[in-house]
Amino acid sequence: MEKQIIGRGLLAGALAGVLAFVFARIFVEPVIERAIGHEAMHGGGHEQGAEVFTRGIQANIGMGFGVLAFSVAMGALFAVVFAVTCGRVGNISPRLLSVLLAGGMLLSLFVIPTLKYPANPPAASLEETIRQRTLLYLLMVLLSVALLAASVWLARSLIARFGGWSATLIAAGSYVVAVTIVMLALPEVDETPDHFPADVLYEFRLYSLGTQVVMWVTIGLVFAALSSRLLGESRRQTVSA
Repeated sequence: MEKQIIGRGLLAGALAGVLAFVFARIFVEPVIERAIGHEAMHGGGHEQGAEVFTRGIQANIGMGFGVLAFSVAMGALFAVVFAVTCGRVGNISPRLLSVLLAGGMLLSLFVIPTLKYPANPPAASLEETIRQRTLLYLLMVLLSVALLAASVWLARSLIARFGGWSATLIAAGSYVVAVTIVMLALPEVDETPDHFPADVLYEFRLYSLGTQVVMWVTIGLVFAALSSRLLGESRRQTVSA
């Protein structure tokens, strides 16, 4: 059963990767072109050498492979989390669990970390701060995921005492407070040049969020349909046996 769930997660991730790439190619890539053009116009501060790959290859094959690989990996991770939580978080149907997981993973893996360390297009990051920013972003992701998992555990432990609705509100409030404290504790990384166009920065971050939303919505909905059918068939086979 676990292998079948993982397989459906990979399939959902692959389809999500295709749709996310189409979205990114249409909306994100033109913004990257504008950012690179701005860097070339203002000198940028980066070393300019011969490109190993042309912009055409980077914008199509490079972006496509990167988005697809990331999405498939997220689909596999989603399937693992689904397999671990299914039947252990209350009387929730596979479809509803898939949708809730997709929303939770979008929130904890991207939205919350991005509020602290938002994505920057090319030419809007300083080379000397890229490593620090990357490590801090990954730390924010790990802490966000850990706090979300802790809030789910807290909600489950409080249900018997306060009821489902109140326990959920308490857990959600605890998550918000904990994440806020983490954000305040972690250092700022202010690296956007003063002359960088605000509209380019805004559009890049908006469309980056859009790419993630397309990916996670697709994973959640596709996996919901596939897992519901799989678990339904499994129950029928169990009953008939």
